[in-house]
Amino acid sequence: MRDVAVVGFAQRQMEEFDGSPTCVELLVPLFAECYEQTGWTRRDIGFWCSGSSDYLAGRSFSFVQAVDAIGVIPPVNESHVEMDAAWALYEAWLKIQTGEVDTALVYGFGKSSAGVLRRTLALQLDPYTMTPLWPDTVSLAGLQARAGIDAGLWDERAMAEVANRSLTDAEKNEYAVRKGGSSVEELLARPMYADPLRKHDCAPVTDGAAAMVLAAGDRAREVRDRPAWISGFSHYVDAISMGSRDLTRSPSAERAGRAAGVDGVEVAELHAPFSHQELVLRRELGLAEDVAVNPSGGALAGNPMFTGGLIRLGEAARKVWDGEAGKVLGHATSGPALQQNIVCTMEGRN
Repeated sequence: MRDVAVVGFAQRQMEEFDGSPTCVELLVPLFAECYEQTGWTRRDIGFWCSGSSDYLAGRSFSFVQAVDAIGVIPPVNESHVEMDAAWALYEAWLKIQTGEVDTALVYGFGKSSAGVLRRTLALQLDPYTMTPLWPDTVSLAGLQARAGIDAGLWDERAMAEVANRSLTDAEKNEYAVRKGGSSVEELLARPMYADPLRKHDCAPVTDGAAAMVLAAGDRAREVRDRPAWISGFSHYVDAISMGSRDLTRSPSAERAGRAAGVDGVEVAELHAPFSHQELVLRRELGLAEDVAVNPSGGALAGNPMFTGGLIRLGEAARKVWDGEAGKVLGHATSGPALQQNIVCTMEGRN
């Protein structure tokens, strides 16, 4: 296996696009920031891979327009996944492993505010048995949260503690669109949104984009004194049918974590769009009590669709760059109720 590291990362999160710029206008500054961090130009990038969704954009082949942000002369080696950009990162990592390229730039973007997000995401469900009923994502998450409460695995106070910690930590995150903790009691006094979920238990609808740079071996050492070396990368999927799995568990997350190797992790950025899902993930991944979870505030502070997972990996990588942690974990999820999960562990090396 080739040594591959994260060496660049840029993001932007907002409640809605200011002036409704195109995805190109959103991505160009992020690419420029990645170039500044690495000292490279587009000619130094061997492979490009993006993550987005035509359903979210409301038009087919919406990702093609985003290629204009790269610049197409000379032609570039480019690919796309209809997923969170964390899965584009996985493809780029594999591309570097083949030896065809030494560097890659991954990006994702999504404008969630353009429609009714919780309804749009019903299109990711089973098209024969679920989508015709149009169950929205918040209601499905509410069913998952209620199942855990009824099973005695967590309660509303534990969910409020997650939300309060996340919003308090988000006060230090300049990119967070929701921040400011109060108290667990005050959160519990707020009205229900989708019983047993309150609004603070749910990630805010967020527009945004992110970009990340990967490099192999000496190319990574050229641009970072302390690259975030990828030590494990794994992805598993559970059944799409909500009735065929235990919603209080996430076997795919457990298997991905075991394959990636979580021993020694000091910081974990978990992509948990709902407060109770952090509790599920922490248990499934077997994270020790002393592991710092979502010091950025996590998805409850901002969750751009098809970028939220990549942001979790980028926030984790920053902890390695800054010397705040020796080994970190980044996680991304997709599908209803933690149906798909990807886990990436990174570490600093002397």
